[in-house]
Amino acid sequence: MRLRNVKGSYELILENPYTIQADAVNPDNYKGLWNRNYFHNSHPIHIEIGMGKGQFITTLAKQNPGINYIGIEKYSSVLVKAFDKRKQLETDNLLFIRMEAENITDFFAPKETDRIYLNFSDPWPKDRHAKRRLTSRQFMERYNIILSANGFIQFKTDNRPLFDFSAREIKEAGWCIDEINYNLHKDGPAKDNIMTEYEQKFYMSGNPIYRLTAHRDVV
Repeated sequence: MRLRNVKGSYELILENPYTIQADAVNPDNYKGLWNRNYFHNSHPIHIEIGMGKGQFITTLAKQNPGINYIGIEKYSSVLVKAFDKRKQLETDNLLFIRMEAENITDFFAPKETDRIYLNFSDPWPKDRHAKRRLTSRQFMERYNIILSANGFIQFKTDNRPLFDFSAREIKEAGWCIDEINYNLHKDGPAKDNIMTEYEQKFYMSGNPIYRLTAHRDVV
């Protein structure tokens, strides 16, 4: 995917009251403190890693005011495109972070989150880059730290090789797969699903959408 630079996006993120620029703050001011200091409640925390333009997580936040949502995106030029959607949100349960996903355990304490969404992540097709995929065992180890005992992940993609890789890696990491769906919208748009911007395009083009959910194998 070729990204178009948005001039001044870094500065826009610094000025936005709902967004944290990771390299401009001390993670210790957030780790373990999201509910107390930033949401001011004790609601569950759900995060989306690679939130893109924010359609998915903004819709979730609107539909579920009793859940706190945090959207993570590494590209400033993409993240700023979610700002208008956030302004229109009448609830106060959504924050954004501009950061690299590799640093997630710096900003979230053990067992602080309850659900992780991974939507249409970068496939990193070369084998030598496999550990960078958000469903690699290296990332599953990070999720294992920050998720609560009953927490789980949901992953969607239109990339079959990435999906097959993810299913193998998740099992190898010791997680249990609850759902594995090779054509989510076979009979029309799935009712238990919110589409991302990419997903809408892929669906209209007739591309199958793959989805899986998995939970930690907690003894």
